[in-house]
Amino acid sequence: MFTSNPFAEISAFIPPIVMQTYIVVMFLMVAGGTLFDMVHKKSATYFFRTWRKSKGNATRQINGGKMTSLAIQTVVVDVLTSGEFCRVPRRIAHLLSFYGFLAYITTTVIMVFAYPMPATPVPEILPQLWHIGAFMILVGGYWFWFFMRVDVAHEGHSPFRLVRADLFVVSLLLSVTFGVVWSIAQAVGSLFWNHLFLALYIFMNTVLFVSIPWSKFSHMFYKPAAAFQKRVEEANGSSNLPAPAPKTSRNPLGEI
Repeated sequence: MFTSNPFAEISAFIPPIVMQTYIVVMFLMVAGGTLFDMVHKKSATYFFRTWRKSKGNATRQINGGKMTSLAIQTVVVDVLTSGEFCRVPRRIAHLLSFYGFLAYITTTVIMVFAYPMPATPVPEILPQLWHIGAFMILVGGYWFWFFMRVDVAHEGHSPFRLVRADLFVVSLLLSVTFGVVWSIAQAVGSLFWNHLFLALYIFMNTVLFVSIPWSKFSHMFYKPAAAFQKRVEEANGSSNLPAPAPKTSRNPLGEI
């Protein structure tokens, strides 16, 4: 299970070109859905308007070196280490999901495009990373879903209560869950369960990537830009945000 390419195993009834075309279409859906979301919500217009306003209200000039430093800080602190989350459990859950998703998506693309047939043996590290990435998503995602959401942890709502804002995380978790179960069904050799969970896996992947204009998927592209903008405003003196409150030993409400 952990050393075999699950996508090569289905090449007998799903040609590799079909799988490869599906992945290309899903990437196009991500790009198109994100652009549609930007136009519909006018987020790009808002960002550039804010950027111009920040430059006009600046009290200090920022040179190229400082701008590069701010960009590196944004990548390292806000993207790679999720510095926006102060609570350690929330940060760990987010990082598990983030790095798991990167490993999961990257290995999927490599296995489908470079090793699509059983005749081209895949390096064992790729399916291992695919499964590890999937389990990281499931641990981080379900930990967040059942124990860290504000409406569950502090407002007392059922963890099974769904709203449209949950579309991204629910479709991601179900997609990866069905993918792992599909891989297990392959290892067990059950043809019925193999086909059933493969169909569910494909369906939930399609929901995940097609629903971008209505989900929070595109937020992963907005948040680094917003974090960078905030750092620039603080550096050039144009920020109108209040100074951060002093840290206390414990926040009774917690941060989600």
